[in-house]
Amino acid sequence: MTRHLAIRAGAFALAALLPASPLGAQYPTQPPAPLPLKPASLPPFQEATLANGIRVVLVESHRNPTVAFRLALPAGDAYDPKGKTGLASMVATLLTKGAGQRSAEQIATAIESAGGSIAAGTNDDFLNIAGSVLSESAPLAFELLGDVVARPTFAESEFELARTQALSGLQFSAANPAFLAGKYFRAGLYGAHPYGATATAATTRAIARADLLAFHKARVRPAGGLLVVAGDITMAQLRAQAEKAFAGWTGAPATAPAFTAPPVRTKPEIVLVHRPGSVQSNLLVGNLALGPADSSRMAASLAVDVLGGGADSRLFMILREQKSWTYGAYASLTRPRGVGRLEASAEVRTEVTDSALVEMLAQFRRITTEPIGAEEFERKRNASVGSFPLAIETPQDLAERVATVKLYGLPANYLQTYRTKMSAITAAQGMAAAKRVIRPQQALIVVVGDGAKVYDGLAKVAPVRIVNADGDVLQASDLVTRAVAAAFDPRQLTASRDSFVVMVQGNPVGSSVVSLESANNGWVLKENTSIMGGMVSQQTTLQTDAALVPVSLEQGMSMQGQPLKTQVAFANGKATGSAQTMSQQGPQTITVNTALPAGTIASDALTAALPSFRWSDGATYTVNVFVAGKGTVMPVTLKVVGSESVTVPAGTFDSWKIEQTGGEAAAVFYLAKASRRLVKVAPVGQPLELRLAK
Repeated sequence: MTRHLAIRAGAFALAALLPASPLGAQYPTQPPAPLPLKPASLPPFQEATLANGIRVVLVESHRNPTVAFRLALPAGDAYDPKGKTGLASMVATLLTKGAGQRSAEQIATAIESAGGSIAAGTNDDFLNIAGSVLSESAPLAFELLGDVVARPTFAESEFELARTQALSGLQFSAANPAFLAGKYFRAGLYGAHPYGATATAATTRAIARADLLAFHKARVRPAGGLLVVAGDITMAQLRAQAEKAFAGWTGAPATAPAFTAPPVRTKPEIVLVHRPGSVQSNLLVGNLALGPADSSRMAASLAVDVLGGGADSRLFMILREQKSWTYGAYASLTRPRGVGRLEASAEVRTEVTDSALVEMLAQFRRITTEPIGAEEFERKRNASVGSFPLAIETPQDLAERVATVKLYGLPANYLQTYRTKMSAITAAQGMAAAKRVIRPQQALIVVVGDGAKVYDGLAKVAPVRIVNADGDVLQASDLVTRAVAAAFDPRQLTASRDSFVVMVQGNPVGSSVVSLESANNGWVLKENTSIMGGMVSQQTTLQTDAALVPVSLEQGMSMQGQPLKTQVAFANGKATGSAQTMSQQGPQTITVNTALPAGTIASDALTAALPSFRWSDGATYTVNVFVAGKGTVMPVTLKVVGSESVTVPAGTFDSWKIEQTGGEAAAVFYLAKASRRLVKVAPVGQPLELRLAK
């Protein structure tokens, strides 16, 4: 007790020594005023020109023992020859797949063992080779850089692999609605200008190894190139190492072709990319915008941030938070060397497609006609100013930013003065810039979705042009799924039983047994698949008539112990029942009540029907399939794209290579020519294959 009193007495004695003041005065009630912004403190840029004509910019800093580099050459996608779109990108892919005296594996091993990286790629205008390394290994990094840019081998095997991977990627992308939206948006905005081109299977197949060599010789030349280096290295060291690495590499790039000017749009237009069965629509809305060094670009970027720059922007708050139409809606400005573009995007439920589009266009008009609130504008401006130091924090970031300044003709002090100039922009200036950049009266609108369900609503907003995923022009009457002539001969069907090994990245992970049996003047197809010891399993029983027209479907699936069940009956031209599928929110049940055009088969019967098609080189067939998991009918196209000798556990087979597009997912089938057995199935975009075992 005495000790307790002593402590209290000590506390009172201490309090008596403190100055008397109101309680509130002891703590600040307002944040301190911000200090004046200062220009970014960057080391001076040192510039030089190498003997072969490469411009060099060095940002020397010895804070960390690393060196980052970026070599940019005017050899981007815009320089692809006509009919061979994708060539520049393939050249970039192969630069690091064998160069000098090293193979692809040796290049990767050399740079990784030095704690570094090196990679090449293209954008619209430039071919870029970038990387970083510990400064003690800078000589090795420049040696590798010199080899990959000046002495690539373009090995035939690596070329064939790269082309195969590109074709597979394109097939996967063709089923991706976001890819389709971007493809048709760029094509519509830029027309015949190269910025509007996208590689296709045809242009990729047209590329030969000789084209790689010719492109490299003509365009991958030092004069006109820019090498930016940032980090722990001096100019003397840089020049000595770069001159040695680039020895023997000379020449100026071929003269750039005259690019066709983008079309001038005078009114809004909708391009509807018909994707049957889509449960959502991808919207992409925008117009041509600014050149890279336009004086109003900073103000315009802030206005676009207010419109769609993140989770506190107008599009996001209205379309997601208020309307619950989408998971996110965004807007951005691109910065190519030529005319850039504004684009705003959202993925919305099919039934609100037209409503979401009307709201997006309303927000386009609002930001150009109503003053932007000071607080709203200041929030975006402060975020841009505050985050800028992070954008130049590492040598890699700094090399990229400096390259942007030099390549796009920005002011020499652009990085140093970015924060002070950005912080001085007013809301009124932002609105003035928005009027230049955001033009709803000239908007190109691309919608990728189920045209049969969204066309009528879209037609009330603006004129609609309809295409399919391949770009073929459609009429409104084409949006209704119609009966198609039988593509296969059911009389050629025979009872069968096939066992497949399920492979993931070349490793066996399960099995699948598929049988087709004659019963009740028709067929019964059974499938039993088990993967990873039953963690994923599926059992299917499909009954059909003699022509494979479905009669009933029962399917059970288990995913990590979660059971899913599908039961559908087919009668009088309709499918009725229910189907369970797994989504991010868990199991979902859909009610099936779908009209079936004549000739429709169940998607589960497609592989059983393959042997009865009349296959030949280039043969193409379209089949309507009912997809139970979506409760809809979708057209599927099957096309022979070549022949291939395929080795699987059951043996080696001379096979047709058949690409499937449309439907629920793209795939490649390999069908033995002699026996008409399906020997391999490769779903596109997945590391999974089914290989015939017996």
